[in-house]
Amino acid sequence: MNKTVVEAIQLAEEIKEKYNKFDVDVVLCPPYPDLYAVHQVIKDTPVALGAQNVYWEDMGAFTGEVCAHMLKAVGCQFVIIGHSERRQFFNETDETVNKRVKKALSVGLTPIICVGEVLKERESGITDQVVEKQVRGALAGISKEEAATIVIAYEPVWAIGTGKVATPEQAQQVHKMIRTLLASMYDKKFADSIRIQYGGSMKAENAKELLQQPDIDGGLIGGASLKADSFLGIVNA
Repeated sequence: MNKTVVEAIQLAEEIKEKYNKFDVDVVLCPPYPDLYAVHQVIKDTPVALGAQNVYWEDMGAFTGEVCAHMLKAVGCQFVIIGHSERRQFFNETDETVNKRVKKALSVGLTPIICVGEVLKERESGITDQVVEKQVRGALAGISKEEAATIVIAYEPVWAIGTGKVATPEQAQQVHKMIRTLLASMYDKKFADSIRIQYGGSMKAENAKELLQQPDIDGGLIGGASLKADSFLGIVNA
């Protein structure tokens, strides 16, 4: 929850100005009120637009919610679903994540599905079980063909905005586990094709080391995305 519409336009303009077409996909996910304005800035660039959440109904008496068709209409191609803050503060569950993922896929939005453990779970040694339950829950009832476009973002909750970062080895271990799990749920070719991002205090200084890991395909960037130079430092890495 950062940036008024004026500030969001300024940031998008700066990213657009300094962004040279690197061999990576870049998506900006501003808050709902900024989506249309940011899309006007980036629509003729390789940078794509995403939202931070979506509701699973098409329309109706759901005051305060935003549906998938509305997101498509303002130019969104991606949507973040099940972010740890949504789970922590807004009672998001594996079941509601699943409903959102299905709705996003049905209208052609690419879901960025967030999974990850809290510190207590990490210290109890149950990271794999927690993450597996979240992945299986998010993809329940979704076929391989439907799931082909999904992105998974692993975010160790204890490393978000805390300055603590999972070591590249810790992050790789969980990314590899997720890929192995996807292979068992679908098949190896599918698992190899799925993009798995790391989200948890990634910044320009540590991005290269994290992104060199074989199963880390990108980053879901929080604080470091609020300034163009720090964000583009990660893109460059």
